[in-house]
Amino acid sequence: MNTTLAIAVAQINQVVGDLAANSRRILDAMAEAEAQGARLMLTPELSICGYPPEDLLLRADFFEACQEAVETLARRTGDMAVIVGFPDFDEYGRYNAAAVLQHGRVVARCRKQRLPNYEVFDEKRYFDAAVEPCVFELDGVRLGVLICADLWGPAPAAGLVRAGAQVIVAINASPCHLGKQAERYAVARSRIAETGLPVLYANMVGGQDELVFDGASFAMQADATVAWQAPSFESLVRVVHFGDGRWVEAERAELRSVEDEAYAAMVLGVRDYIGKNGFPGAIIGLSGGIDSALTLAVAVDALGAERVRAVMMPSPYTAQMSLDDAADMARRLGVRYDILPIAPAMETFRGMLAEQFAGLAEDTTEENLQSRIRGMLLMALSNKTGSIVLTTGNKSEMATGYATLYGDMAGGYAVLKDVYKTLVYRVSRWRNARSEVMPENIITRPPSAELKPDQVDQDTLPPYEILDAIIEAYMERDESPREIIAQGYDEAIVRRTVTMLKRNEYKRRQAPVGIRLTRRGFGKDWRFPITARYQDPY
Repeated sequence: MNTTLAIAVAQINQVVGDLAANSRRILDAMAEAEAQGARLMLTPELSICGYPPEDLLLRADFFEACQEAVETLARRTGDMAVIVGFPDFDEYGRYNAAAVLQHGRVVARCRKQRLPNYEVFDEKRYFDAAVEPCVFELDGVRLGVLICADLWGPAPAAGLVRAGAQVIVAINASPCHLGKQAERYAVARSRIAETGLPVLYANMVGGQDELVFDGASFAMQADATVAWQAPSFESLVRVVHFGDGRWVEAERAELRSVEDEAYAAMVLGVRDYIGKNGFPGAIIGLSGGIDSALTLAVAVDALGAERVRAVMMPSPYTAQMSLDDAADMARRLGVRYDILPIAPAMETFRGMLAEQFAGLAEDTTEENLQSRIRGMLLMALSNKTGSIVLTTGNKSEMATGYATLYGDMAGGYAVLKDVYKTLVYRVSRWRNARSEVMPENIITRPPSAELKPDQVDQDTLPPYEILDAIIEAYMERDESPREIIAQGYDEAIVRRTVTMLKRNEYKRRQAPVGIRLTRRGFGKDWRFPITARYQDPY
């Protein structure tokens, strides 16, 4: 009779620096895994301390505390082996590591070989690279351990083959961006083609500042077919079985559409940012437009209506349709809804500035005053209640500076910061197809900031389909304006878009942190100098 090795994947949501609570979650997962008959349990990369710890890793006391937490956890283990990720150190260096725990002790240590220093990763700042492969035996199976980026290149996996591994188990803290799972599949298939070994990929889930980890753990056979696929954006413990060189076929969750993935990432990002930082709730300036509508829907799905407050702050330029649609949406979602007209404050500011502005024509200065009044009101409510203001600006606006410093950029967390305007519409339609939380007018009417009569976004911006494509090419693919123009885009529009993008870096540096959804967001992975005179080739 053939026997199989039961391996549990603990797709868990850890909190950076909360070593005690992280250890408790691992212990809870161990109990669940043992109840399911597991002989081995995998936890994510740096599961002891959470990922990424960033400059906590510059502190010797942090390494010592993590090491103590691993040793304490090891004493709680029995016959089932557990792999935990932690920051390790010795007299030669500091390492992104994993420990194999069993029978009350650490039975093996594995150290990461490839330190990513691209996109949102900065591991060469903190860790030293290891060179030795890590293989250990359990119930007659030789398991080779890789830590996240080690799977993304051939050398570490080749080392496992030389050390006699029969299967690769990879622990990961791999943040999502749209379409990331297809990339993970491709990488796993490359390592399988090179080694002939099946792969088990265990990933973290949860939000950490701008990053969202989607889980989506999977098992892949030596013939590169998917044997098991975990649901994404869910905490879980699942057991898969390995025997005779193969995974026993198991449930394969469907991969999400782009719209579904984006929405799920935003919901999880908001829930964890607010929950892990201890805010009692969220406040949103609801304008009757699509950006604030989508932000409100995400907040309610993340937190529940009782923890979300919507505030309409109409000016003399606010259309009745906006008032009606905002009130209708608040009613549909069941959130507290308040109206604070800003006309009195506008008149007060105009009076205070009248002498200073004498003889000068009205321009965007007066428009921006409206936005800043609204920002001041929202922040006052935030200070008084403790709830955080969720800003509503999207990636297209952040790129071009179509946002007001200390106005609509005021707040604590930017839900749509990495969502192009075109994707805002797609995700809004997707969400409404599940339950119609947004009045149809919000989705179909032309977008407008409503800061002056008859204003629409396309008065000052190119059509969003064109704008977003140019931004994506320049920012995410590092294509030059010359290359973008060669693809058929109007030269004048390309020049103007690139100029706006570069000119507004100083604004983005002052924007709140926001959820990363694309290959390159305006956060950790965008480090454009504010002061720069480089001229792109045209």
